[in-house]
Amino acid sequence: MSQVRIAVQLQPQHAEYGAIRDAVAEAEAMGVDIAYNWDHFFPLNGDPDGKHFECWTMLGAWAEQTSRIQIGALVACNSYRNPQLLADMARTVDHISGGRLILGLGAGWFEKDYDEYGYDFATAGTRLAHLAEALPAIEARLARLNPAPTRAIPLLIGGGGERKTLRLVARHANTWHAFGNAATLAHKSAVLDRWCAEVDRSPDEIERSTGVRATAPPESADAIYDLGFRQFTVGLSGPEYNMAAVSDWLAWRDEKNRG
Repeated sequence: MSQVRIAVQLQPQHAEYGAIRDAVAEAEAMGVDIAYNWDHFFPLNGDPDGKHFECWTMLGAWAEQTSRIQIGALVACNSYRNPQLLADMARTVDHISGGRLILGLGAGWFEKDYDEYGYDFATAGTRLAHLAEALPAIEARLARLNPAPTRAIPLLIGGGGERKTLRLVARHANTWHAFGNAATLAHKSAVLDRWCAEVDRSPDEIERSTGVRATAPPESADAIYDLGFRQFTVGLSGPEYNMAAVSDWLAWRDEKNRG
């Protein structure tokens, strides 16, 4: 069984960029395994028109700033970029970081982003269909780029739709990021296992990931750990990124990994 990894999602809202830069440096110094941002154009809570920064330019900066921690978006929205371009962006950040990028992808859901930036929101089914079309195109472009990525860039897919999203996870993803309590995650995980059988893939090849609250005691995730989940992401928002609670999650990680 793979080891536990602790991530932070440094939500790029309501903060000056200096605070975000300092937070990712602190996360790396503390021993956090992964630092994520998110791919939106406006805050998701608080003042809807508050301060906010763009995802991929930030990841390029993080790639230069850091040296050990893995980085990525939780998750990049497939709708916002041509998939060929997204593959090239991912390859470039992969090289800048020395092979530390995780390519997180999702179908998109935040209607304000679409409306304000001129993307077609369409329907959830249409957005998922576009993601299904994009994934092979991204994989093909990554295989053609010169220079090639430093390694097979790990792909994370977020979401829990049982008929479409989990099938895409089974076919393409290295990591599945899911949402819900232990009962929900147990059910979704069983559905993913069935899709893996359908596409002739071992479920053990897919890391299972979920989000946790910074204020929750780490022991609250024991039941989810027992389901086989091994990546746990602590969400932190601006204007200040309070990393204090992350220390407890890192101690819990180390205890689990000592086994």
